[in-house]
Amino acid sequence: MARILILANSDIGLYKFRKELVEKLVMENEVYVSLPYGDFTTKLEEIGCKLINTAISRRGTNPITDLKLLTNYIKIIRNIKPDVVLTYTIKPNVYGGLACRINDIPFLANITGLGSALENRGLLQKVTLFLYRASLKKASCVFFQNKENKEFLLKNISISNYRLLPGSGVNIEDYSLLEYPPQDNINFLFIARIMKEKGIDQYLEAAEYIKGKYPNTTFHILGPCEDAYEGELEMMQEKGIIQYHGMQSDVKKFQRLSHCTIHPTYYPEGMSNVLLESAASGRPIITTNRSGCREIVDDGINGYIVKQKNGKDLIEKVEKFLNLDYEAKRKMGLQGRGKVERDFNRQNVVDAYSKEIKKITNK
Repeated sequence: MARILILANSDIGLYKFRKELVEKLVMENEVYVSLPYGDFTTKLEEIGCKLINTAISRRGTNPITDLKLLTNYIKIIRNIKPDVVLTYTIKPNVYGGLACRINDIPFLANITGLGSALENRGLLQKVTLFLYRASLKKASCVFFQNKENKEFLLKNISISNYRLLPGSGVNIEDYSLLEYPPQDNINFLFIARIMKEKGIDQYLEAAEYIKGKYPNTTFHILGPCEDAYEGELEMMQEKGIIQYHGMQSDVKKFQRLSHCTIHPTYYPEGMSNVLLESAASGRPIITTNRSGCREIVDDGINGYIVKQKNGKDLIEKVEKFLNLDYEAKRKMGLQGRGKVERDFNRQNVVDAYSKEIKKITNK
């Protein structure tokens, strides 16, 4: 048995988007997981993982806090002595990668999105690129989730071995095709952290306009509030413009009543799991023209693509969707399901990891 260490920043993300890989690894290896404990820690333990509680400031830029994370990773790696390390998201990739390099341990990095630091030019971008160069230089393989991220990093960093994955993929059995709901009332769904870069302003703008013009519409919002939107959401809910449901562990019950998922993000995505799960469920999607989103939408076929930060364009596409007849809406959802089955099956991600791990462990 090989000893595998996984470094991640969220138990819910690891469980929801990489459970199938973790289950396969546990069957054949001794698997350790380092991340901040949360509501899904027990589920990972039930699979068979050995958990290590590791604090991470996901969006913080305090160098002292980040240095402490690097020190923790070095200690964890020296204690466990893994045969291979798997890292996900920016800080585990950077500081976990550096810790692996210091300890001469093979590791596989997954670029789940470049983050705001690399999105905009400036000192922070230069510092982040420097850290990526140092951390990814000795990576056994770097997995990318979209072509734009791959091209950007390969232009700025020398990476010897890399592969392009279909994001995290989606479990097409777990997210099965749902029956399309009747359209006496049209339900739209926003699923994301409530923050500016996820396009919440554009969604609220569209909701206010569309609800006033088309009373038989409902705009649902699911997700934790990370920016100061609580007051605005409460006010709009009191007016009957939106329905805010907060953080939900079971998204499928909302997918069942939904006619369309709206994801107007301009956050640096790897590949949007929200869109993959919505399309797999047979729901049309409306999203922005940016990497990590546009790959999942064939414009006019299984949804619509809108301009970033453009509430007017979003309103136009929502109206265009509303003016479709019932069968056209349903067929749009079926097209999305077919696209996910062809291009985004999570089993392909599991197979890619298995191949790279076997190269390293020879098992």
